[in-house]
Amino acid sequence: MYTTQMDAARKGIVTREMTIVAEKEGIDVQELRERIAKGSVVIPANKNHKSLSPEGIGEGLKTKINVNLGTSKDCPDMDIELSKVKKAIDLKAEAIMDLSTFGKTETFRQRLIQMSTAMIGTVPIYDTVGYYDKELFRIKAEEFLQVLEKHAQDGVDFVTLHAGLNRHTAQVIKNHDERITPIVSRGGSLLFGWMEITKQENPFYEHFDKVLDICEKYDVTISLGDACRPGCIHDATDAGQIEELIIIGELTKKAWERNVQVIIEGPGHMAINEIKTNMILQKKLCHGAPFYVLGPVVTDIAPGYDHITSAIGGAIAATYGADFLCYVTPAEHLRLPDLDDVKEGIIATKIAAHAADIAKGIKDARKWDDEMSTARQALNWNSMFELSIDPEKAKAYRASSPPEVEDSCTMCGKMCSMRNMNKILSGESFSLLKEEAHIDCSSN
Repeated sequence: MYTTQMDAARKGIVTREMTIVAEKEGIDVQELRERIAKGSVVIPANKNHKSLSPEGIGEGLKTKINVNLGTSKDCPDMDIELSKVKKAIDLKAEAIMDLSTFGKTETFRQRLIQMSTAMIGTVPIYDTVGYYDKELFRIKAEEFLQVLEKHAQDGVDFVTLHAGLNRHTAQVIKNHDERITPIVSRGGSLLFGWMEITKQENPFYEHFDKVLDICEKYDVTISLGDACRPGCIHDATDAGQIEELIIIGELTKKAWERNVQVIIEGPGHMAINEIKTNMILQKKLCHGAPFYVLGPVVTDIAPGYDHITSAIGGAIAATYGADFLCYVTPAEHLRLPDLDDVKEGIIATKIAAHAADIAKGIKDARKWDDEMSTARQALNWNSMFELSIDPEKAKAYRASSPPEVEDSCTMCGKMCSMRNMNKILSGESFSLLKEEAHIDCSSN
């Protein structure tokens, strides 16, 4: 018998989940088992999440993406959020985080877990504040743990716990007032406020052994949250961020001693030139545990386009070691994302993940691109649509071309290089008539 995926891996047992993940990744299952045993790969798979299609996150595996959603006071409609869940699953997002803060959070979470084949994550502190419906400082340490256990019982596969923000780390943040945005993590700011008011230690840090009891029982993966992540590029790689990372590294080893799987969360906002160093530093300080990043957002000046700033950072981060990307939508920093925003965020993040997989040499990553290139050279539009990361959008753009344009696009018309090279190499004669070449000469 075994308690968690890590426990099984260390006992030499290949679980059903390991077999499924190995088949999805096209790797040897024993090699996968060894990576899980040492902690460089996780399979978040709560024993009570019966609808789950398991995924692996970590060393040598395809970069996975996460989608955030959930009910809030400004938008408590459960059905709207469930429509986003369906969209995320249709677009093959590997994970969904329920960040609900208002309304029937338990009902929503249970429905989500019941219907979702994707991994489900939560941030229990959000639900703690809403569930007990009382002033933050009146919540007791044991009540934070009670909500964590409820989430685990419901079948949540991974939980974000800001356990690295202890009273010492909080003091580092206070001592270094150079930060423009002191704490931008919602969970981190709540815990910071709770510690400041009650003068008590962070319950998730002080009672980490009890946290491990719960996570081991249900095989819940801990995502060690970065409460001190930079919320703007000015604050990146500072003392508070690094101090928290050191503590998270210590907690990682404690979790592994109990066979509890761990993911490490990372920045945040960060200039491009700092990303590689941060990825290397995280892997070193956290002993090679899988790294989960939000972005990083590489510039702070693009509200409405942060799915792009995030995808730029995500592609670079994953190239240098990040294993799991949290999507960012065009609505980031502005409002709750709608269904279209969710799609845009997912597509942008999937592009970043795939681009990084090519750079990392992930098995068969380039095959997809080679198949697309072959279809383009053959002017096989249907194959191009089928291979597109967003077939719906590709078809819509193509459909907007004049109906008489069959074997080229309206950008090049009869001057299409693919069309003309196919004719030349096949020995077919062709002519270019000036009036047929609809092209802006200024663009060459």
